[in-house]
Amino acid sequence: MSGAGKRPGLGSGGGKGPGTGAKAAGQASRGQGSVQPSGTPSSCGGGRNQAAASARSVALQVLTAVEQEGAYSNLLLNGALQRSGLTGPDAGLATELVYGTIQRLNTIDYFLEQFVTKGLAKLAPWVRNLLRLSFYQLQYLDRIPPHAAVNEAVNLAKRKGHQGISGMVNGALRNVLRRKEELRLPEGLDPVQRIALEHSHPEWMVALWIQQYGESAAEAICRANNEPPSVSVRVNRTKASRDEVLRLMEEQGLRASASPISPDGIVVHSGGNMALTSWYREGLISVQDESSMLVAEALDPQPGMNVLDCCAAPGGKTCHIAEIMEGRGRVLANDIHPHKAKLIEDHAKRLGLDNVDTLSGDALQLAERLKAASFDRILLDVPCSGLGVIRRKPDLKWAKKPEDVTEIAGVQRTLLDSVSGLLKPGGLLVYSTCTIEPRENTEMVTSFLSRHPEFELADEPISWKERGALAAAAGRVEAGLQILPQDAHSDGFYIARLRRKLIEKD
Repeated sequence: MSGAGKRPGLGSGGGKGPGTGAKAAGQASRGQGSVQPSGTPSSCGGGRNQAAASARSVALQVLTAVEQEGAYSNLLLNGALQRSGLTGPDAGLATELVYGTIQRLNTIDYFLEQFVTKGLAKLAPWVRNLLRLSFYQLQYLDRIPPHAAVNEAVNLAKRKGHQGISGMVNGALRNVLRRKEELRLPEGLDPVQRIALEHSHPEWMVALWIQQYGESAAEAICRANNEPPSVSVRVNRTKASRDEVLRLMEEQGLRASASPISPDGIVVHSGGNMALTSWYREGLISVQDESSMLVAEALDPQPGMNVLDCCAAPGGKTCHIAEIMEGRGRVLANDIHPHKAKLIEDHAKRLGLDNVDTLSGDALQLAERLKAASFDRILLDVPCSGLGVIRRKPDLKWAKKPEDVTEIAGVQRTLLDSVSGLLKPGGLLVYSTCTIEPRENTEMVTSFLSRHPEFELADEPISWKERGALAAAAGRVEAGLQILPQDAHSDGFYIARLRRKLIEKD
């Protein structure tokens, strides 16, 4: 088996969840448009279709660059699509091929290895990725005619290489077709190997989740990570109600429904990129995952309060807090990068929020720059391993290593200790991550409480217990709320509410 650790540069990064702008919306749209794992646009019906070939060539370009440069697939794909001019179904096909191939990479390589005489590792990166995206079509996109996938792969190989390469590609893929019914995982695999191959995740990650959550839950996590993400938007309650926006969407022919997780959320089942709509431009909506919408609600900000968002970019949670505060009071949003602080300002302006101020600097230095015990509410949405958003960022599962969790946990601990002194007695601090790793989540909070007797764990909002979609997460961990990707088809997320006691004892 070609192990994930042997693939240099397949994705990078993690940390904060999907943003609120056009790029985030574009990432989330996979599976919502004209191309789905079981479908393909009508333009792909013939193997000689030039637009479909362009979709495949764009996908090949992105996959090869991801492997060689270690860049984010979503950023590369957005740029490649803009340059290519692909739109509609053809852009959908390119998107499906990129994300689907990365999602199923381990399994694809396992099966492909037996059809390449000298082995995948010895092939040029572009040839290897051409075989991968072609195998993905043959194995996972059952509405694409097999001859179309093979012919376009051969044509691409001829254009980019020599006759020997195109002949090898042709032979390998036709052998795949001939033996397709034989492509089964061997019997007798242990649970880690079976889940890692069946659902295409690195073995270390599967083993860790089995240890933490049990075999059944670990497999459900991996299965959910391979499902297309939902498209969800948050309604700006200062400009419209959720019912009003739902009505507007229905009038425009969109299929949408109220979020079962957030009272401000709408799940859009069809309708394309929400960041390109007039509702987005006019500040009625923001693009945000449903789990992420719970964070501002957990903070319980009230009009007139002084609120600090320590690691705020790209600003989705910041603006949600300001919306809940009805534009009154102050939300100070900090980010280490000045250009990201500007992004927060732009979002606040688009939403018509005048109570957001920005600050640029290292969150570890906020305690030196701001007055102690001066904030009613603090949100610490820390940089994290990002293991809860693999569905949206499939690169993560191949880029991450076990030691990454240990490294980032040290940063989180220091941040939590540092900013906690800025909270007023009686105030609330919400600690959140977009990961499902206990060392970054419940263990981090439990350890903090043991070091800081002036803090206590605050109860979760009563209304959360009444939302069926959150029932599976209730009581899962000792401290806070741990949402797994399979709970409600939303991001894996952790939220803990910490209250600074009014009377502090030595």
